[in-house]
Amino acid sequence: MNYGFVGLGNLGAKLAATLLRGGVSVKVFDLNQEAVDKASALGAEAAPSVAAAAADVDGLITCLPSPAASEAVVAGPDGAFAHMKPGATWIEMSTLGVDDIKRLAARAAEHGLETLETPLTGGVHRAVTGDMTILAGGADDTLNAHRPALEIMSGQIVHMGPIGSASLIKVISNMLCLIDLVAAGEALSLAKAGGLDLGKAYEAIKASSGNSQEFEDWAPVILNGSLNTGFTLDLGCKDLGFVSALGRSHGVPLKLSALVEQLFIEARAKHGGSAWTPHVIKMMEDATGLELRADGFDDVIPKD
Repeated sequence: MNYGFVGLGNLGAKLAATLLRGGVSVKVFDLNQEAVDKASALGAEAAPSVAAAAADVDGLITCLPSPAASEAVVAGPDGAFAHMKPGATWIEMSTLGVDDIKRLAARAAEHGLETLETPLTGGVHRAVTGDMTILAGGADDTLNAHRPALEIMSGQIVHMGPIGSASLIKVISNMLCLIDLVAAGEALSLAKAGGLDLGKAYEAIKASSGNSQEFEDWAPVILNGSLNTGFTLDLGCKDLGFVSALGRSHGVPLKLSALVEQLFIEARAKHGGSAWTPHVIKMMEDATGLELRADGFDDVIPKD
């Protein structure tokens, strides 16, 4: 199997590198030439365009920042679908809305193409070692055909069901994750205000019933001051917007996520959309004058 890969951003570059280290043949394209050059140095073939990356491959992987970007890349006037060979598979690793992936999968089918939705979860830093979890949606036989490549990029594949099901659970997972980030910031702020050593507070929470995977992964980047989760406020706002829309469409009141969405919108207005998500906690620090730092966390999570 040979693959095209479009979208070498913070996550995509790591995933493409993992595929290349696994011995997979990959053609890459990105608007950022430096990212393309880095992938080429690892053995990728540099494609001059989306069309070239999509031509004559068994699967085209896209990892892009928004539904609009995905649609432009695959279904635009000179998009990938028009250049892929019949029977090939579009593998969408971006986080899209449920309606977005269903609509674009239908467009792919008009070109004789299969679709897999494969958003990832577990923390962008785990993409370096291929330990993220893939949430898959699509036909069993399509997934099985591409499973060897997907397993190189992931520690676990959870097949959720048909197209749309993986996007739904990914948005739900991100909702929990972003709510947990805000809760971690409030917990650490209260610990600091109460005079606790934040390093000891972290260890106590990690050993308690209040612990979570997100607290373990994200509290350290608050405590070391890097605030680097590899996930931006723009992406957080996008995902929380998906959550709000899903809540309305299904008639499910999502009061807590709505409050968190407003905090993220406020943080984006203050720090910019490219700032990492823990800048929502930086707002808490600014409001209280409490700096949430502790020694011993500098190398807990790899930084870019």
